[in-house]
Amino acid sequence: MDFQSTLFQFILPSQCPCCEEFLEEGQGGICPKCLSEIHWITPPFCTICGIPFISEEVENHPCGACITYRNYFTMARALGTYEGILQAAIHRWKYEGKTSLTPFFGEWMAEGLKRYWTPDFFDFLIPVPLHIERLRERGFNQALLLAKEISGRTGIPYRKKMLQKKKSTPPQVNLSGAEREQALRGVFQATEEEELLGKSILLVDDVYTTGATVNECSKVLLKGGAKRVDVLTLAHAVKNY
Repeated sequence: MDFQSTLFQFILPSQCPCCEEFLEEGQGGICPKCLSEIHWITPPFCTICGIPFISEEVENHPCGACITYRNYFTMARALGTYEGILQAAIHRWKYEGKTSLTPFFGEWMAEGLKRYWTPDFFDFLIPVPLHIERLRERGFNQALLLAKEISGRTGIPYRKKMLQKKKSTPPQVNLSGAEREQALRGVFQATEEEELLGKSILLVDDVYTTGATVNECSKVLLKGGAKRVDVLTLAHAVKNY
């Protein structure tokens, strides 16, 4: 480390982007304490949506929700549960502009992808799109940032215009799964259908909450000609299991 870098670090020492605690000299990235507090998803979990089960004494199997409702995607997987430090980190990233977290999230998701699929299984990565109004408000599409990072680490090309959100929707945070499904009907549109025809797609987003958004996107992509759609998210909400 040169003198200028050392001086800069002394004046403005690095902080963990999750908890904002100052890091030791020479240490970068997310602090070990925060990493140790993330609840990473491991078996047993639902073979379809990937939600983890409370009991560790069962085998992987479809959860009740996936048995009851039709999912258009084949398989969804997430890295961690949407709670605690991971939830706080995602909030800082999305709503407070902590974009320094993007490379870490992208690296985690690229490794997660390789855990469940081989990179050559997919033709394209497609991020869940934002409507132009929300994009202007936030300044970036978090799903697109993740898709770019995963693409750079796996070699799978991403396509940001194959799926568009043509209608604006109100915030869905307080809506039930059925209400979200209704609100999202007819919102997304597949484009470039000739290039989409017969392709295997990995849909990328930050959080799987009820699955309504990724399911609607998957339905539209399949209707547009895709052969198969799978889903990868950074986190999976667990309040409903």
